[in-house]
Amino acid sequence: MNRRLSPVRLLAWAGLALCAANVRAIVAQGPPAPVPPVPVINPTKDPLLDPFVWRSIGPANMGGRVDDIAVVESNPAIIYIGFATGGIWKSVNNGTTWTPIFDKYEVSSIGDIAIAPSNPDVIYVGTGEPNNRQSSSFGGGVYKSTDGGKEFEYVGLKETQSIGRVVVHPKDPIIAYVAAVGHLFGPNPERGLYKTTDGGKT
Repeated sequence: MNRRLSPVRLLAWAGLALCAANVRAIVAQGPPAPVPPVPVINPTKDPLLDPFVWRSIGPANMGGRVDDIAVVESNPAIIYIGFATGGIWKSVNNGTTWTPIFDKYEVSSIGDIAIAPSNPDVIYVGTGEPNNRQSSSFGGGVYKSTDGGKEFEYVGLKETQSIGRVVVHPKDPIIAYVAAVGHLFGPNPERGLYKTTDGGKT
């Protein structure tokens, strides 16, 4: 007596046959090759550097690409990291612990962070990652802190959307330059190089 299999059962048997063929092919290849150990990075071949290896010091769960790292030159234990979609994180102990300091603002995409060399409490933040990609996160202008990142205020250039670089005058913290990419996928007037001589008021 001939029994016809339903289309569903035919598909099930075909899937089982395909799986069995894949298993036979994997077994025939043998065990995978061992992964070589990660080499210690010491391009200078200086024996003093032999014990040092790169390791992650955080922060974790920041939600995106690292766009900028800014360090206080007079106190390198203070570090700021800006993320494409994760705001700004600050460490005051060489990266041992991290604290988010930009969570309460309407923008979470950071393009660049600039610390005033003459006054490390003054920080300019250009928002909007300057990474031209299909999933870029847009910003909302420039923000400024005068208390080391405890509070920030919006100081303009909202429609720049993407800011690639901010530079503060080495001796005068109210003078700063902003390089704005502008809208990544269309024209807009707020793009190019901007300068403020009054701390962001204009």
